[in-house]
Amino acid sequence: MEPRNRRLRSSLLVEHEGTRILLDTSPDLREQLLAADIDRVDAIIWTHDHADHCHGIDDVRQIFHALGRPVVGFARAATLDVLSDRFAYVFRGRAGYPSTVEAQPLPDRLRIGGIEIEVVDQPHGSIQSAGLRFTANGHSVGYATDFHELTSDMRSLYTDLDLWIVDALRYAPHPTHPDVPTVLQWVDDLRPIRTALVHMDQSMDYATLVAALPPGVEPGYDGMEFAL
Repeated sequence: MEPRNRRLRSSLLVEHEGTRILLDTSPDLREQLLAADIDRVDAIIWTHDHADHCHGIDDVRQIFHALGRPVVGFARAATLDVLSDRFAYVFRGRAGYPSTVEAQPLPDRLRIGGIEIEVVDQPHGSIQSAGLRFTANGHSVGYATDFHELTSDMRSLYTDLDLWIVDALRYAPHPTHPDVPTVLQWVDDLRPIRTALVHMDQSMDYATLVAALPPGVEPGYDGMEFAL
């Protein structure tokens, strides 16, 4: 069996000059952090509140213990409202247990360490997800997951990227996620230097994709690393 077809739920770590930003807390977060030998992050950004992107939030407690303080966690207001209601103990503590996350609203622009971050709202079915662009030392990475339409604001954010990490759920159309043919059209328009497809379902075979995708586009896999 091709090991790169074994996919955990989506999380991403952005690192620059010692600053680490975790994107989403998937239900597989503990296994992902152990595999990557990560015990500390400077901030978490949640893209949205769907279970596959946030239900590993309890494992942030171990990061809290490593830091000795709550982790700063950013999300758009609607996402924070849902998370703080669903996981009240994480944000407000309970029964003698301290809070493990210090919630902060995610603005359109912010800086964490030496990383500049720009944010755009993406349509994702009946809700919105946060699309992200990270820039440091003249290099930019875009992260676009869980959306079904590329808006004009998203096109602006994802233009002139060194790397675009983008949701490509499957070849067949889906109502709330982009399909591979559509993503490849966007790649032709936006022309990132390199593109990695993520958030793929069980129909997406790694070797088949490698053989079929155009130059500069590749399937992502667990543990994949990019250096810019």
